[in-house]
Formats: sequence, structure tokens, C-alpha cells
Amino acid sequence: MLFITAIGLIAYFVFAAVQGDYGHFRRVQIEADEEALKVQLAQLHAERATLENKTRRLSDTYLDLDLLDERARRVLGMARGDEIIIQ
Repeated sequence: MLFITAIGLIAYFVFAAVQGDYGHFRRVQIEADEEALKVQLAQLHAERATLENKTRRLSDTYLDLDLLDERARRVLGMARGDEIIIQ
């Protein structure tokens, strides 16, 4: 009887170590999620840097006229009379 109980306890703890909330498979899943989130964070950092650059280029202290012209055309949907618009 003691042998069967010991085998049962060992099987339970092995199952919990592999399949449980803090088991091996959960740890592998968390590590994969961590890598995906790191990639997403890097993309967000790059997007933020791009937006900060555009914001700086449109600020009062440093005005990029080409970017301002591009944004005004895109937002207002306007063009000069001598331009050809291809969509």
C-alpha cells in the first residue's frame, strides 16, 4: 500500500512539474510570449522615434517646410494647379 501511495504522489508531482501553472510547458510559453513582447517593444520604440522626429521637424524652433507642405496636402487633400495627381 505504501508503494502504491508513493508512486501516486510521484506521478502527481511529476505531472504538476510538467503541466501545472508553474510547470515546464508554462515556462516555455511565458518565454515565447516574452520574446514576442520584446519584438513588439522594439517596433514601438522605432515608431516612437519616427513620430518624435516628425514632431521635432514640425515644431516652432525647427520647421521643415517640405514636411509641412506634405502634411498640409495630405490632410487638406489639396494640390497646386501645375501638379498631376496619381492615385
